[in-house]
Amino acid sequence: VLKYPHPALRAPNEEIPLEELTGPGCEISKIAKEMFLVMYATKGVGLAAPQVGINKRLMVYNESGDSKKWMQETIMVNPKIVEFSEAKEWDEEGCLSFPEMGGDVERSKWIKVEAQNLKGKKMKKKFKGWEARIFQHEYDHLDGTVYIDRLTDQGRAEVQVTLEELISNYGDGGAL
Repeated sequence: VLKYPHPALRAPNEEIPLEELTGPGCEISKIAKEMFLVMYATKGVGLAAPQVGINKRLMVYNESGDSKKWMQETIMVNPKIVEFSEAKEWDEEGCLSFPEMGGDVERSKWIKVEAQNLKGKKMKKKFKGWEARIFQHEYDHLDGTVYIDRLTDQGRAEVQVTLEELISNYGDGGAL
């Protein structure tokens, strides 16, 4: 998992064309499977492709974070939030690209999403609660936004020392 401040975490992420989902080799399916392996190995519940250096609009998550509960695994290709609640809630978030830190982030209580599955089939879904929070966090990665961008000034001040350590450990370009 790439660590902040790696440039891939802020880079634009390309839509995945249908032929990459249905064509020979179906590389995106292999990438998604590998992303789940990385996510479980690092004790995460979600992972966006930019976090593994692939600047494409792909995310995976399992709200339980338990590989034995593989029926809860979700893969979203080219997701879009099409509606969100005005009602918001604050909760603690962390991020695999920001080890050893966390902070309270405000998110919509529910969202409506459109995306494609690995076969290119369009889907629509409404998320609420914990699953909505995970989706919004991973979706932010696809837009080059990281959770520290959503911290309050006080929350940012609380993690500033750790951020400076990440920059000194990984340099301006970040690293694996």
